[in-house]
Amino acid sequence: MISGLVLILAYFIVAISPLLILLKLHVGTPNETIYEIARSLALSGFVILALQPVLVARLKWIERPFGMDILSRFHKSMGLFATLLLISHPPLLVLGGGGLPLIVSLDQPWYILLGKAGLLLLVIHTFVSEYSSTLGLKFEQWRRIHYILAPLIIILVFIHSFETGDDLKLFPMQLLWVILLIVAIAAYSYHKILKPAFLARNPYRVADVQQETQNVWTVKLVPPEGKPIYDYFPGQFQFITFQRGKDLPVEEHHWTISSSPTQKAFVTSTIKESGDFTSTIGLTKPGDTAVVQAPFGRFSHVFHPEDKDIVFLAGGIGITPFMSMLRYMRDTKSDLNVILLYGNKYEADIVFRNELAEMEASQIPRLRVIHVLSNPESDWPGERGHIDREKLERLVGSITTRTFYVCGPPGMRIKLIDTLRKMEVPHEHIRTEIFTL
Repeated sequence: MISGLVLILAYFIVAISPLLILLKLHVGTPNETIYEIARSLALSGFVILALQPVLVARLKWIERPFGMDILSRFHKSMGLFATLLLISHPPLLVLGGGGLPLIVSLDQPWYILLGKAGLLLLVIHTFVSEYSSTLGLKFEQWRRIHYILAPLIIILVFIHSFETGDDLKLFPMQLLWVILLIVAIAAYSYHKILKPAFLARNPYRVADVQQETQNVWTVKLVPPEGKPIYDYFPGQFQFITFQRGKDLPVEEHHWTISSSPTQKAFVTSTIKESGDFTSTIGLTKPGDTAVVQAPFGRFSHVFHPEDKDIVFLAGGIGITPFMSMLRYMRDTKSDLNVILLYGNKYEADIVFRNELAEMEASQIPRLRVIHVLSNPESDWPGERGHIDREKLERLVGSITTRTFYVCGPPGMRIKLIDTLRKMEVPHEHIRTEIFTL
């Protein structure tokens, strides 16, 4: 498997490849230094834009070393960085001697106007992406806009740079630019067209829908007849597009896998009603089909065999990756030491309560379960309030010898990680994954 370090190095070499080519060819211009900087920023900006579809094409060999959440955030950061590079290009050209009409005048060659259009769309798209919630855009609405504007922007910037820059008159640069465009289109087509079409030909089938609590459901999926379940690690997640009744929405969402990889006949995801789409999850019926793309993520103890004394800190539906890991530990008769602190608001919200109690009683793995309720009934005998520093110090014992896995609502996750760091838990002993991609 290609290591993450090699991929990172390859990415940044490609990002500065046009500058390396020009340096090798000793190509320069008689213009001012500022003009040279403007040219260089634009070249690297386009390369970063062209690599954006590759980062999120769900290519396993790229995703596996990092995890989809890290790749998604890197994708966002590099998109912002490319936008800043390209926004800087026109004013620096003006300062370098290009003249103010380059920006303010529409009396320009068609390829200059295309560049302006591409830059304007890029700025609008970046603004909408950053402030989509403020603008009242739902995720699906934003994603549809993104999938239209992103390739259009790349094509506009490609045409502009190919027709405008003197650098692109050089064959090595022309070849690089064409390769980058082909790679971008190929990655986009694979992600949005080819892979979904292939998976849709072999959909999974809903075998069972089980209500766990008032608003939490476990959906069991079985593969197409004659085909095995895909291989996965406990704690990973899958993308699912349910194909149900005509009045129910068809959207792709990602959910954590709650079953154990030792189960070869089915795979499950346990889903909470928390939005427009998930509010219909209980209407899913056996016999419905689903397009499944998996597995993804690195939130699994299997990736860290050095972890022997483990603390799971779960909140609400954040129990699902831990349930997958605990079931796998049980099925493989693991002797790991695990403490689970599981926070919920009400007693009725506790998911998998009976199964967790059975695991704790069997001591395979060596498990201790502690439920923490923030709004319990008066007769609740367990812990009250929230999982905080006082409870960690009192219930966990030695902090420095343990590794902490954190999964729950964003506010809880951020607060707990901050608490652990203040308790001087080493960074490498804190593991989390941000599932809101």
